[in-house]
Amino acid sequence: MKVCQPEELTAADRHLVELAIEATGRSYARYSHFHVGSAVLLENGVEIQGCNQENAAFTVGICGERSAIYAAGAQYPDVPVVAIAIAARGTDGELTADPVSPCGSCRQVMIETETRFGRALRILLCGRRKIYVLDGIKQLMPLSFTEF
Repeated sequence: MKVCQPEELTAADRHLVELAIEATGRSYARYSHFHVGSAVLLENGVEIQGCNQENAAFTVGICGERSAIYAAGAQYPDVPVVAIAIAARGTDGELTADPVSPCGSCRQVMIETETRFGRALRILLCGRRKIYVLDGIKQLMPLSFTEF
């Protein structure tokens, strides 16, 4: 994992981070007040944003990461997802100081995305103080469930 500042990112990575931060403003987080935004980059250059959507029946909500990955799959089922940026705003409305890490369900979806397309997914976890850059989900989940 690499730790860096926004100015150390490529222009494409900075743009993806900006899209993820922007997407936090469209999340519906009535219960947790924790707004997560994400943006995925597809191999064809298309960028798709996602954000968390909560519900009083908690299990029917969706995280920001999965909303973007699933939207990409629905719109471009045969195009690999090559990168995802994730950002969050806390209950104070500010971008979190440190990057947030995906939940277990989102990690499993990222594993499935990598398996599906046979390639690692570049992951950018964004915070005010730093950005974590990972070259694949296995850096977050080394002992992953990939087959049954």
